[in-house]
Amino acid sequence: MDYIKIKGLSKSYSDIKALKNLSIEIETGTLFGILGPNGAGKSTLIKILATLIEPDSGEVFINNINLIKNSRKIRELIGYVAQDIALDKILTGRELLDFQSDLYHINKNKKFERINKLIDQLEMNDWIDRKCGTYSGGMKRRIDLAAGLLHLPQVLILDEPTVGLDIESRNIIWQLLKDLRNNGMTIILSSHYLDEIDKLADRLAIIDDGRVIAKGTPAELKNKLGGDRVTLKVREFSNQEEANNISKILSSIDGISQIIINEAQGFSINFVADKQKDLLTKLKVELAFSKFEIFSLTQSQPSLDDVYLQATGKTLLDAEISMAGKRDLKKESKQSMR
Repeated sequence: MDYIKIKGLSKSYSDIKALKNLSIEIETGTLFGILGPNGAGKSTLIKILATLIEPDSGEVFINNINLIKNSRKIRELIGYVAQDIALDKILTGRELLDFQSDLYHINKNKKFERINKLIDQLEMNDWIDRKCGTYSGGMKRRIDLAAGLLHLPQVLILDEPTVGLDIESRNIIWQLLKDLRNNGMTIILSSHYLDEIDKLADRLAIIDDGRVIAKGTPAELKNKLGGDRVTLKVREFSNQEEANNISKILSSIDGISQIIINEAQGFSINFVADKQKDLLTKLKVELAFSKFEIFSLTQSQPSLDDVYLQATGKTLLDAEISMAGKRDLKKESKQSMR
């Protein structure tokens, strides 16, 4: 049963359209991943679901409650872990969780029981009584996550919770999220880490430029691509003309499809190869006939990055670089206007 229904969400900031008629359904007790590059609209969607901002248009229902009309009621159902961590440096971790419990009006007996359980689950016993100002990024994130779980929310919403974390903290958080999901909690996880979504999510939506470009289970999305993913280079740094010529050769070979020229990676060629025994041998013969030698050739099973590449014509890394460039141009434009 769909526990969360997002219908036609749109949101703009000045001239920037962050979300464009976005719709998603999330079932009860699932871990739902929202995957996309920085600037795709993930954080805007998360902030709407956390009742921090309102959309320009569209609707959100959680447990059949209209989020926009009943934000106070929704806040009782959700736990929210923001991308940016803000902890009081003077308090210890235990004092901070105690204070947070009082804000939720949790009675004394339940309060200490829940705090101690979360300390154990997130392996914080060795440092929980130190001041937060002494904590590493991974420690701060674990405290932040514990604070979002004290009131036993029905829905946990996380915005890039493992960015920049050490492996130990990331694995501890991953295990807790799996345990919470297995115990019936609905979890929404925003991330640009492919492995995180692939390993944790029951279902996911891939977002690009404010739109959902693909959704399903990780296995469904990868299986739809079919064949192996191949990246071909005839030299370390090629050029557009050479890449176009190679692309024409590839398109003439039966069993090769979905050919994309990747300019950001030195005009390498990405394509899908059917699982034919002699296909790559045929490829080498055709390239040699046209006086091209293979500089490098890599072959792999489909990944979520391949799903993104197929839908947009660029990898997630390329999209990150592109968005970073746009942000830099906007900064330069604002500075020049001052």
